Amino acid sequence: MDINKAIADLKKEPGFADNVGMIMVHNGIVRGWSRKDRSNVVAIRITPNYQRMEEIRAEMEQRPGIYRILAHAIEGELKPGDDVLYLIVAGDIRENVKATFAELLDRIKAEAVTKQEIFA
Repeated sequence: MDINKAIADLKKEPGFADNVGMIMVHNGIVRGWSRKDRSNVVAIRITPNYQRMEEIRAEMEQRPGIYRILAHAIEGELKPGDDVLYLIVAGDIRENVKATFAELLDRIKAEAVTKQEIFA
């Protein structure tokens, strides 16, 4: 996903200017260490469940004040520094956008994306 293009396309949609006062973006990147014990990670294997991601995205897009949500995960073996997950939440005010964004990120990571760390 090209984040700049995705945002530019959103801005072209009818009703954007009347409904959006904030956009939050997540660009998840592969770390070179594990959250568990900070062991060196040489790669991770990502397996997205695209159907579940879409279900979560569509459900959360119905929340009050949310105009549009975009979500994209990259599948396969990725190295530290590689992009892995993109999320964009556009909505009316920060209280609606921040709360939705936080839950969206947590749910997609917990329910729709699995990762296997590969160590040196």
